[in-house]
Amino acid sequence: MSETSQLDFNLLQDYLDNLGIDIVQQMLDLYVQQSELYLVGIQENALAANQEAWQEACHKMKGAAGSVGLLMVHKNLTEIEKSTAVVNEKMAYVQELISLNNKAINVFKQWLQDI
Repeated sequence: MSETSQLDFNLLQDYLDNLGIDIVQQMLDLYVQQSELYLVGIQENALAANQEAWQEACHKMKGAAGSVGLLMVHKNLTEIEKSTAVVNEKMAYVQELISLNNKAINVFKQWLQDI
């Protein structure tokens, strides 16, 4: 997966042009903090086999990822949000999501540094 597929650069450039780099950095920082909480909730709900809470937690993180332009994270959450898979499969989804999220955050940070 290429780094260019990770982020919605048009959205991020629009944020940069209209809000400035400091606000975009703050948006990323807030997303990083919130995504850690979302991931804990997603994992807990997978382990508890709580389908409704799983969907709600995935949906919240999906919205947050989309709002900061994390395309692959958003796409992944769209795919797993309605999943009724068993606990072990959902835990594999969580591990993949964590990996995608970390990769996207790193690409975002690099993009900010390169500006």
